[in-house]
Amino acid sequence: MGSFIRALLPSCAVILLGGGVVWSATDGFRAFTEEGARRLNVSENQPAMPLLVLEDMNGDELRLGRDTETTDKITLVGFIYTTCPTICQIAGSEYARLRDRLAQAGLGDRVRLLSVSFDPLHDRPQEMRGYAETHGADGVIWTIARVRLGDLDLMKRSFGLRVISDEMGGYQHNAAIHLIDRYGRLTDIFDTGDVNKVFNAVRTKL
Repeated sequence: MGSFIRALLPSCAVILLGGGVVWSATDGFRAFTEEGARRLNVSENQPAMPLLVLEDMNGDELRLGRDTETTDKITLVGFIYTTCPTICQIAGSEYARLRDRLAQAGLGDRVRLLSVSFDPLHDRPQEMRGYAETHGADGVIWTIARVRLGDLDLMKRSFGLRVISDEMGGYQHNAAIHLIDRYGRLTDIFDTGDVNKVFNAVRTKL
């Protein structure tokens, strides 16, 4: 029996050590994916967003983050690149539904929707206007914009955004709707199809 216990101890140690690694890597078993951990961090910490100066689809300057011009509005942010044939097009359709829902509820002047391109080299105002025309973003409630190349890394770090080139001109990236409250804090992240959840969250924060 003693020899059996001695043989069992190393295995138990490995199991406990492995469990500790999993516990640490998953925030105490609460987040089993990198995206889950990102959303959990945002929910618990609500980080303040740095001020980012964007260029919109008309070539005009637009500000995102803590700024006196926008603290009276909630901002919903999704990330795209205009040549994406799949998820970015689906996200555009979902944003159109959300825009309509907000407008019908009379909240269009208190919320703004931004689709922000993380591919500023290729997504010029002309390309952004094409995406806007396809999905009905007229710049009133919903605007298409691009980050400045020099601020791309800051934007990715601030949102925990992961963008990976597929080496065929496309990207794999986080597909989600990010809610920035009137104080410039990132407070929630939703799936692109969670229009009802986003709408209800907006109403509770106004």
